Amino acid sequence: MNTASTDFRVVIIGAGMSGILSVIKLREMGITNLTVYEKAEKLGGTWRDNNYPGVACDVPSHLYSYSFAPNPDWSHRFSPGAEIQTYLESVAADHAVEDSVIYGVEVTELKHQDGRWRITTDDGRQDQADVVIAATGVLHHPAWPDIAGLHDFVGQLMHTARWDSSVSLEGLRVGIIGTGSSAIQTVPTIVDHVDHLTLFQRTAQWVLPQENPAYTEEERASFRSDPSTAAALHDEISELFANGFSNAVVDANSELLHMIEETCRLNLEESVTDLVLREQLRPDYRAACKRLVISPNFYEGIQKPNASLVTETITEVEPNGVRTVDGQFHELDALIVATGFQVDRFLRPIDVINPDGLHLSEAWAKRPNAYLSVAVPGFPNLFMLNGPNGPVGNFSLIEVAELQFAYFAQLIELLRSGEAEALSPTFEATEAFEGERVEQAKKTVWATGCRSWYLDDRGVPAAWPWTFQKFRQAMKEPDLSHFTLSRNPQPVA
Repeated sequence: MNTASTDFRVVIIGAGMSGILSVIKLREMGITNLTVYEKAEKLGGTWRDNNYPGVACDVPSHLYSYSFAPNPDWSHRFSPGAEIQTYLESVAADHAVEDSVIYGVEVTELKHQDGRWRITTDDGRQDQADVVIAATGVLHHPAWPDIAGLHDFVGQLMHTARWDSSVSLEGLRVGIIGTGSSAIQTVPTIVDHVDHLTLFQRTAQWVLPQENPAYTEEERASFRSDPSTAAALHDEISELFANGFSNAVVDANSELLHMIEETCRLNLEESVTDLVLREQLRPDYRAACKRLVISPNFYEGIQKPNASLVTETITEVEPNGVRTVDGQFHELDALIVATGFQVDRFLRPIDVINPDGLHLSEAWAKRPNAYLSVAVPGFPNLFMLNGPNGPVGNFSLIEVAELQFAYFAQLIELLRSGEAEALSPTFEATEAFEGERVEQAKKTVWATGCRSWYLDDRGVPAAWPWTFQKFRQAMKEPDLSHFTLSRNPQPVA
């Protein structure tokens, strides 16, 4: 096939941030024979699914934006989730992305057969593609805690990732299980509207204080009149992030990391006046070992007269409340589960089968693994955005996805031009990368002695453990010696 061929077909799974990016960038490459399958009824991914009170991004808004689509109208330095969802919808509309999206259809099987991917969906349709891009995301399979009786609760029960906005919490006795970002954001947002709020804490969190100034109308007008100013701000924040926090967390001994820890400690000690509560909220691990929680008002919210912190372990949930190990019963009208996501799913539960009949679930029986987080050996012409072991813990996932797409777009060009029929990373290159990654991960703050969703079954951090500059370098150009290529005898002219 040649570069002008309209037969070359790409299927994208997921219409979240990465899926939107993929459509836009594929069309820029001249690839128009493409389809996005989205299991939900609208686009947006994480920002569609997470609409709990107080949801916001912990990456500055002008960095959490596509480099090619600066947004002049961000309201704050860190914008709320609804604004991000609106932004994604706006970019998709500007680029007619939804012309290529099929909603309400879930891919159930990918099978590589006779040189192409055969796609099966839950409504029985069949499709084929030369390339599949998995834009399935990380934070979309809610993790429910294994607590006896949880689903016997007769009041309002919901996960923060499946928030029911039709439910009013006004005047209710509300319990929240969990102390990650979603709980920390929810607490101060709802505490003034409920009768009583009980936060059930398994592990205390370090909280980094956050200044979140609003952009003035003059600033937004400047961004609108001269889009280059917003683009320049994006690049400036990107460099500050890369040379600051994102690099600090991969060096457990960095001076900047110690400064971050001191800032968190002072925030706790200067914000929480009750000495008992202060010690209950004091973590026993290093700041940023877990994903660092950023909040301007969590400590204020948890100190309200109608809020209480429970550190005793939950033994069971009963129909009308929660019982803890000390025997105390906490009567509740509503119970919110803020326990995060199953972050090791990636493409799963899709059944992905390679040309030799190997299922991805078998290849990943121990744990998910991928070469440079974008491709899996033995599974040709399958690329992932924000796949296993990428920089999920310390940077803007939009910039990560843009870099990853630019990387494997070069591989897609080899396929489209006919220079290669199939390609995937070698097992040797993947194993070498994994070995280096595991060793480097031991030097990061994530490996300093806490339990977190960054850790795999071995306790090894499953995130990119090097600097972001090294990630950028790795994404510049594929090393074809690290790939198995099935080549045509001669490229088709």
